[in-house]
Parts: sequence; C-alpha cells; structure tokens
Amino acid sequence: MYFCSVKNLTRRAKACALQRWTKRAYSNIRLVNKHGFSHSGKFRLYSTHHKPVRIGCASGFWGDTATAVPQLIHGGKLDFLVFDYLSEITMSLLTAAKTKMPNMGYAPDFVLAAISPFIKHINQKGIRVISNAGGVNPLACASAIQEVVQKAGLDLKVAVVTGDDLMPQKDSLGMLRMADVEEKKPLPKTVHSMNAYLGAVPIKRCLDLGADIVVTGRCVDSAVVLGPLMHSFGWEQSAFDLLAAGSLAGHLIECGAQVTGGIFTDWHKVPDWDNMGFPVVECLADGSFTLSKPPKTSGLVSFGTVAEQLVYEIADPQHYLLPDVSCDFSQVTITEIPGVDGGAVRVGGAKGSPPSPDYKVCATYMDGFRATAVCPVGGPRAAEKARRTAESIIKRTRRIFRQLGLEDYSGVNIQVLGAEDTYGPHASNSGLREAVLWMAVQHNQKKALEFFSREVAPAGTGMAPGLTGIVGGRPKVSPVLKPFFFLYPKTELEVNIYLNGEFVETFREADSSLAEWRAPSRLPEENVYKPTDLPTGPHSYRLEDLAYTRSGDKGDSANIGVIARHPLYFPYLKKFLTADVVEKYFQHLIKKDEMGLPSVTRYELPGICGLNFVLHNSLGGGGVASLRSDPQGKAYGQMLLDYSLTGLPDLTSLVD
Repeated sequence: MYFCSVKNLTRRAKACALQRWTKRAYSNIRLVNKHGFSHSGKFRLYSTHHKPVRIGCASGFWGDTATAVPQLIHGGKLDFLVFDYLSEITMSLLTAAKTKMPNMGYAPDFVLAAISPFIKHINQKGIRVISNAGGVNPLACASAIQEVVQKAGLDLKVAVVTGDDLMPQKDSLGMLRMADVEEKKPLPKTVHSMNAYLGAVPIKRCLDLGADIVVTGRCVDSAVVLGPLMHSFGWEQSAFDLLAAGSLAGHLIECGAQVTGGIFTDWHKVPDWDNMGFPVVECLADGSFTLSKPPKTSGLVSFGTVAEQLVYEIADPQHYLLPDVSCDFSQVTITEIPGVDGGAVRVGGAKGSPPSPDYKVCATYMDGFRATAVCPVGGPRAAEKARRTAESIIKRTRRIFRQLGLEDYSGVNIQVLGAEDTYGPHASNSGLREAVLWMAVQHNQKKALEFFSREVAPAGTGMAPGLTGIVGGRPKVSPVLKPFFFLYPKTELEVNIYLNGEFVETFREADSSLAEWRAPSRLPEENVYKPTDLPTGPHSYRLEDLAYTRSGDKGDSANIGVIARHPLYFPYLKKFLTADVVEKYFQHLIKKDEMGLPSVTRYELPGICGLNFVLHNSLGGGGVASLRSDPQGKAYGQMLLDYSLTGLPDLTSLVD
C-alpha cells in the first residue's frame, strides 16, 4: 500500500519503505550505480566491418585554450580533429571585423594557434580537420590555411563550404517566417549579416572528395562531428536514428572542456584545471559511442559532467531541430565505464525523425550603440557608494543630453557586483567593504555615449571615496548588433563546395527528401503526468543537494537543465520544481509576455532523470544586445541551486 507519511517510522524503516515505494512507483527506472543509468535500448546494426572512428574537439568557442590541440593530436589517437568557434555573438564580432578589413571575418586563432604550429604532426598522424572557423569569410580562412600548408612543404587538400551567407538575397526577401514564433516580420532595415545554419551533408561531401581540412562558415555546431561520421560509415540521409546519434555525439563535445569537467556543478571535485582534458568520442557504425579524454590529462568524465552538457542550450529535448535530423534526446542514457583513468561514459538512446524543410537563419542588425563602465569600489558601505556613483553619472549625463538637444538613453543597467543584484529578492549579502560597479548604457547616437565615457573618470575625484579605477580604461563605444532569427526554405539555398581554391560543385536540398517532416507538437505541462502521492516529511533540501544544474542561452531565452543526482530523487524534482516555481524564482529577470503567456516552459528527459526549463525573454535582449553582466544566463543554473525544496521525507536515506 502506498503511503503519504513516514513520521512514525524508524530511520532504517523509513529508508526501506521509501525505497520500496519509489521503486514500485517508478519501476521503469533501472539503477546501475550512484552515478549512471542503464541503457536498455539498442541501435539497429547497419554495418559490421567498419572500425571505430575517434573524433576529438579542440575548441568550444573562439578564444579557447591553445593546449587542447597538442594533447588531442599526441594522446587522442584521432581520426578527425574538429573545432567549434561560432556563436551568435561571435558572428556579430566577425561581421564587424570584415567590415573593417574585407580579408578578415574568420577566426584567426584557428590558422595561427591551432593549425600552423601543428600542421606537420597532423599530417604525420593522418588526422583530418573540420572547423567552422570560416565565420563570415570561409574562403579567406581557407586561403590562409593553404599558405600554412605550402610553407610546411605539404600536399593537403583544403575544402571550403559556402552558401550560408544570405546577404546577396537581402533585397529579394519579403515577409519572413520567424524561427521561434508563428508569425511573419519584415527584415530589419539596418541588417548587417544573415547566415543560415547549414548541416553536415556538405561537410561529408568535402570528405568524400578527399579533403584533409574542411573549413565552413555558419553551420550547426554538431555538424562538424556528424559530417565525418556520415562519411566514415556511409550513413544515408534517411537513417535518422543514426544521424541523431551522431548529432548527439557532436552536441556533447562541441563545447570542448564543458563535457570533461569544465563548469561542472561539483567543480570542487574536478582536479587540476590547468591541465583540463578535451573530449574524444569513439563511435561505431551502429551509432553507439563512448566519450572520454586523452590520458595524462586532468578534468573529469562522469555521468554528471556529460549529463550537464546534454541539457546545455537545448529547448524541447524531444524536438531538437537540426538541418539533417529532428532529434529526440529525451530517452538518452549515460552509463559510466568503470576502471578508466579520468573517467569515460557510454552514451545511447537518441532517436531521429525527418528534419524541417527550412534552414534557421540568424541575421544581425544595427540598433544603436552601447558602452560599459566597470569600476571597483572599496571601503565601508561599498555597495551604497557604488550605486550612488552610478546614479549620479547617469543623472549628470542626462542633463548634458538635454542641454545639447540629445534624446535620453534607450537603455540603462546598473548592477553592484558583490551585492547580489542579479539575485533580486533572493540576495543575502549586506555590509560589503568591496564591490564592483557595473554600469552599461545604450543610446541611438554614438555622440551621446562619448559624453558618458568621458564622465565616468571624474567620479574618482568628485564623488565617492574608494573608487579605485576603471577596468580597461575609458569605456569604449561600440555598435549594438541584435539577432533576428527566421526560416528560409532549404530548396532555395545553394551550398557551394571548393577544393584548394577551385569551385567543385553546388549542393541543394531536393523537395522529396523533405516531404516527411511534421512540425513538432507537445502536450502542455498540465497534461503531463505529475507525481501526487509521494511521501512527505519535515525535511528541506537545497536543490544542490539533489541535482546538478547547467544553464545556457539562445537569443533572449535562457535554459536551465536540472539532473537528479540519483534516480530516486527524480519524482520529487518533478513534483516540487515546476515551471511556475522557476518562473517565480527568476521573475525579477524575466520580461513578461504581452499576451500574458507563461514565461517558463518545462520539459522532461527521463533517460537521465532530468528536467529542462526554458526561460523566455530573460536575458535583457541576450548577447551583445544585453546590458547585463550575465547576458547569456551562465549563472542562472548556479543561482537555482540555492532554491529550497520543503516538505520532503528523509531522501538521503534512499541512497545510504
């Protein structure tokens, strides 16, 4: 018989009773160990004669550590070395760079730091390289790589994928279908760049043609892994479960050390950050794969580190939409492999279905200018001094604007770092003797912000004592490039492939390959089963006691993934950590929908006993458009760890 109270039982009896009840109620969850979950599903075996393919990722963003390449080349036993450099923010920066210098617009680190010093080692070991470092100028990037190859006296084929740039079609675009909402809007008049997220097929084709190095512009991050797998195993475009498995492998390693212990909730358990290992996946032709890191590197590969990366920057895990496949990651399982130094996991359970007939496109457009001042403040009542300083600077500059006939700021954000301003009503610190003033402003005219920049330094002599300087000197005025996401028919976009600077062929999606796609739909949360008859008790737990978390961004939305530390905790997380709870917790950071729609949506990942929360309109515009100190929601998951779940039984007894 199920029960709802355990207050009259002994501790041992409580533990046994709770465990029996939870196992009976959630018998579909099979325990393997305290870290992992079993994998009960199997992929269809498409091939038995292919050897495993090993792929390492040496870059999770533009600016990642230069130590990743040598450790992967010499210790990874790789077939392919991949690099992911691009984000929406990076594309904005590269667009601005190309505007100033037409031969730039790519990630120079790829050429100078990643390839040039190691090109002979890469060649000797027969490693093939794929990277989206081409940014908004992949042909220029490939040309620079070819110079490196020639100087090294090598004979390597360098391929380029182009076609993601839609700026040549700008004048022919009318009303555009938005990517995230069912409405149409015109292209902003001040559009600065437009790039479609291409898939893995062009990369596969480059490798089929014998390319040793493949450079792309904008593509989905996971494509740099899926492309080599499609090439190596001969996966067809219609083998959707296999494409989903390959995309999952790419999704997990695309951010480099984030899956090998970087930014892990239990950061204190990850050794020697100075020697972090970068990820390697070993994939089989049936889609199964293991994830590890090179020997003699630090970091950690575990259920927790990999599960956190699974939920990073996703929305609905049942409909993770990519150009090549629509992925269902909800039943993915992660199982630790014992006896591997530094850790390794086996991953499986991804399912796939036909992709959308459209490419997602990210356009950026000019929307005024911004400047940010960051000033340390010391001494008694530091937070109060910092806040008054900022308010006085804003007040003074507004008076200057009125005198000169300039309009007001279009945006102002004042934060006192150290005073927990980002926590809003959940802040706990007071009486700070050290704080950092964060003051970011936006204006339609550059001239106005130049006055602001000049008026920050005078605070050091004419306002609060203890202001020690301006980090980085006088604030720089820079343009604001906002993202604009829309859909573009695949059949109307031509993808071109070049080999060693010569045009080879054009790729275009055929109508017949897109006919099966169905738009995703999901049950509203209120129609999804929620546990209602769980045992109760007098105990309270911080979320950190029960779960791992990780947060990320997509445009102006943030996501927070929450993964149970033990499967028996999952029912309690489902019951007590609802979308309404999370929305209330972050309400001070969320801009409410004008139609009054919920601002937070919750999704479930039963395979890893996880939840994923999407917080809409929660980043102040997101990316370079946001004036906040955390424009990408990187700390949101950490903030949620302090949330207290009350009225629970003694959950620790379940796993003692």
